[in-house]
Amino acid sequence: MATMSPREDQNRRLLRARDAIDRDYAKPLDVPTLARIALMSPSHFTRSFRATFGETPHRYLQRRRIERAMALLRSPSATVTGVAEEIGFDSLGTFSRTFRSVVGVSPAEYRAAATPLPVPVCFVKTWSRPA
Repeated sequence: MATMSPREDQNRRLLRARDAIDRDYAKPLDVPTLARIALMSPSHFTRSFRATFGETPHRYLQRRRIERAMALLRSPSATVTGVAEEIGFDSLGTFSRTFRSVVGVSPAEYRAAATPLPVPVCFVKTWSRPA
């Protein structure tokens, strides 16, 4: 059995933490919790995550939550407050401020401009992914 290089081992542990963010984005996640998943110190984890994925773990978590919020806001039956709670925000103000910083418009403005697109969901997610 071949052994992994230190870089491969670190990447595998970082991917494990990123997968936890993708899976549990609505749960309270912080850097120390994610660093424990990756078997690293919080500061080393943050530096390594940013170097590997191009953004901090906190920003990645925010972006994943906002991507999910964008999908939920396209449904006319979902409320902005309900969406904020569903994706893990305790405060509507924090959700709105974060949404605006990632997307560029408020959740209400996004909802007003968003129209259901007659294409597969995977295309909608790709086209509407915040930068």
